[in-house]
Amino acid sequence: MDPTAEPELHYLEYYEDFLAKVRVLSRKVREDGWVPDFVIGIGRGGLAPGVYISHQLELPMLSIDHSSKVPGFADELLAKVAGMSAEGKRMLFVDDINDSGGTIQYLRGKFVEAGGDTANMRFAVVINNQSSSSEVDFWADMIDRAEDKRWFVFPWEAVGTKDSIVEEALSVPERLS
Repeated sequence: MDPTAEPELHYLEYYEDFLAKVRVLSRKVREDGWVPDFVIGIGRGGLAPGVYISHQLELPMLSIDHSSKVPGFADELLAKVAGMSAEGKRMLFVDDINDSGGTIQYLRGKFVEAGGDTANMRFAVVINNQSSSSEVDFWADMIDRAEDKRWFVFPWEAVGTKDSIVEEALSVPERLS
């Protein structure tokens, strides 16, 4: 793909479709038998689905804003969550998409580095990329980024300008090429 060409934007803005995906994720977690103590919304894309899933599963929600890129901010919160997991609390991390796997890989690494118990950690995403470098435990939809080059625009992102959405998509050209 030409690095300056406009990406194919795929808007996921139908509320009913989003609710259906949340219900699928929640059902998969319940049926798995692994019962989390907390839902952890990964900021920024995982915050909205995290809230919905926390309500669906009737669990409290915490958040870690990894996307802010404020030095130490997410890492400090992740260390607290890791400490809770070491004491036996189970954490269900929620994000909108497992695309490259970078976010999940980073969070897992910092979680372990902070002494977290990985047996008490699971990941749920709305869309999972089967060719991602990181695996997740639960997903509603599966894509293969090797073939599917659409840039997914979630309902909470759709309120942004088209220019800002395109700019974000083009900031990571390897996802689109």
